[in-house]
Amino acid sequence: MKPVLYLRIASILTLIHSILHTIGGVFGKPPSGQAAMIAASMRYRFEVFGVMRSYSDFYRGMGLGITVALTMDAAILWLLASLAKSDSARLRPIMSVFLIGYLALALNSYTFFFSGPVIAELLIVFCLGAAIFTAKHTHEQEQPQSAQSGLKAAQL
Repeated sequence: MKPVLYLRIASILTLIHSILHTIGGVFGKPPSGQAAMIAASMRYRFEVFGVMRSYSDFYRGMGLGITVALTMDAAILWLLASLAKSDSARLRPIMSVFLIGYLALALNSYTFFFSGPVIAELLIVFCLGAAIFTAKHTHEQEQPQSAQSGLKAAQL
């Protein structure tokens, strides 16, 4: 398979991750037994840089910030797939940054959360690694059969 396909898959997985994070992580409700305790701790308000905030404000704000970042990642990966059609090897450094970033996210999710995000992030890492591995320079890309035979005839 070609890096374009792997990058498109990584993009779609990232968008799905973003949507599920928003539904479950930002707007999800805790189990009923824990809800009262969590609600009480989240209502406590305090001043931060002259503005009154609660832990709930920070939690929701950071959760939505992660949603925005994941959605941007999905868009960037989709655009990288389009660029990979011509000279995918030049994109290896950018793909490597995403790969390292998603490895770090997977480690963070493993340490502090649960298996759902870990699996999603490791699938994204796999797709990025496959895209890096299959990336070729323009002159290395497969040429049509007729062009190859014409090139061989010209060399003779």
